[in-house]
Amino acid sequence: MGRVVTENELVALVAADRGDGKSIAFANGCFDVLHVGHVRYLEGARREADRLIVAVNDDDSERALKGEGRPILPAAARAELVAALRCVDYVVIFPETSVERLLRAVVPDVHCKGTDYTAETVPERDVMRALGKRIAIVGDPKSHATRDLIEQIRGLDPR
Repeated sequence: MGRVVTENELVALVAADRGDGKSIAFANGCFDVLHVGHVRYLEGARREADRLIVAVNDDDSERALKGEGRPILPAAARAELVAALRCVDYVVIFPETSVERLLRAVVPDVHCKGTDYTAETVPERDVMRALGKRIAIVGDPKSHATRDLIEQIRGLDPR
């Protein structure tokens, strides 16, 4: 089971892991209403390295990305759920809509994105190239969406 950590704790943990010869994978997202697509994405990311860091958007950055009415769950709950997955080592909550600053702070060996991206469309591709690190596209085909799940649940609400 993973741990929810601060950014400072994360940097120290990564330094210790690197000292032990471990490779580091990095994944990120909102993870609002965790579903099987999220699990498959994170399991795929874990296969890319010895340790998996997952960065979870805080409430304000998720709202900026996804719109009003989001998040459904607060960041602390989303982070705890992600940390409970056996493939995850560290979870950090971050305030920006982009993980570029966090990638520069951690310098993972690989930045993992879902199959709704290609290596050329990953927003952080230039940062990873500048760091001399790679990008991996992982997970199953993008046939699961939190937005669709929320709409389905709302459709079942008798109110």
